[in-house]
Amino acid sequence: MTRKVAFCTLGCKVNQADSAAMEHLFQQAGYEIVPFTEPAEICVINTCVVTNTGQHKSRQMINRAVRNNSGAFVVVTGCYPQTAAAEVKALPGVDLIIGTQDRRNIVTLVEEGLAQKQGGDAVHQFTSQTAFEELPGGNEENKTRAYLKIQEGCNQFCTYCIIPYARGPLRSRSLSSIRREVEQLVAAGYKEIVLIGIHLGCYGQEITDATPGTKATLYDAVQAALSVPGLDRLRLGSLESVEVEDRLLDLMQKDPRFCPHLHLPLQSGCDKILSAMHRPYDTARFKQLLAQIRRKVPGIAITTDVIVGFPGETEEDFLATCALVQECQFAKMHIFPYSVRQGTPAAAYPAKVTEAVKEERARRLAVLDRQMHQHYLQQQVGRTLQVLVEQPAPEGQVEGLTGNYQRVFFPGPAAWAGKIISVQITGVQGDKLQGIPLI
Repeated sequence: MTRKVAFCTLGCKVNQADSAAMEHLFQQAGYEIVPFTEPAEICVINTCVVTNTGQHKSRQMINRAVRNNSGAFVVVTGCYPQTAAAEVKALPGVDLIIGTQDRRNIVTLVEEGLAQKQGGDAVHQFTSQTAFEELPGGNEENKTRAYLKIQEGCNQFCTYCIIPYARGPLRSRSLSSIRREVEQLVAAGYKEIVLIGIHLGCYGQEITDATPGTKATLYDAVQAALSVPGLDRLRLGSLESVEVEDRLLDLMQKDPRFCPHLHLPLQSGCDKILSAMHRPYDTARFKQLLAQIRRKVPGIAITTDVIVGFPGETEEDFLATCALVQECQFAKMHIFPYSVRQGTPAAAYPAKVTEAVKEERARRLAVLDRQMHQHYLQQQVGRTLQVLVEQPAPEGQVEGLTGNYQRVFFPGPAAWAGKIISVQITGVQGDKLQGIPLI
């Protein structure tokens, strides 16, 4: 009888891509992937520790898997066991822990554990020799969008962030591997590919298969992906503003397949806080870069992340952040109350901000986010945009995403799922666009 495997994934797009790759490996080995809510012989929880909430939810999902699947082989992987192996190993019912390496061997590790009727510890520490782990790309609904991880690790060491400890040093997928993987994804029917990484803008710093005598950059990775015939759409994941090359913007302007959307984390609009965070820019530089990007690619959607309540953030500092985000006019903003991560420098910083103040500031910033998003949506009315249809919607409509990452509803048959349709934007309803298909 075919064994069933259930996955639960917490956290970022990189985690989602890692889970999709592991699912693919199990499927290739003859296993059946089932929803996490259904009984399974093997349960895999891919964890997150970027915030206290993520770590708490990871423990909750581990406990749920153990409670709801009596006798199941429970695997915990990802950032939680990588940063706290002994703690995870001690949780009742956990059979196998794997960190943020060796996921390509997960099927073998599980089968060895089942055969020996005992679990194991497959968490390894990072070294200067740790290489990029080649995992297949894939995932998302109806084969419309695939996440392809091309970069791993981070050397920035922002003072609040545990990710460099969880993901290790910089390493990158080779350009030849990117081309090969994109070819496979296009052949499998994916219409849009999203290149993602932990520190995506640092792609290629340690590889040399670009122009002879030079290091590869993200531009080379994008070129490698766009060189594949049949690719309809390419998008980038999060990267730092200081890492956006001019030639990358030129390519975005010239090639309609390269989506006009960049996610550029700001984190704070106060120079004092940015310095304490060890961010690689100040507010003047950030504004300058945004102006440069918008000159090169008019109408581009720029989204961002902001942390509120970092240690030492005063009301005046927070108001500086509010003023800057209004000046930047982001298309969307993701807001995170600061979360203490033990082992990071900021965990020992004085002048902690109370949880109540963090929540209050997050609410105030959310009001600005809604206003900015509505402003950007209104700017789309009257435009004709290319929409990648994802799925049917109520009342004879379908829904999908534009190149600039806005959700659109418009009349159309369910058979349009997976197709790119020209849509004239006629209005805004809530936080979505409405349109009519030009077909």
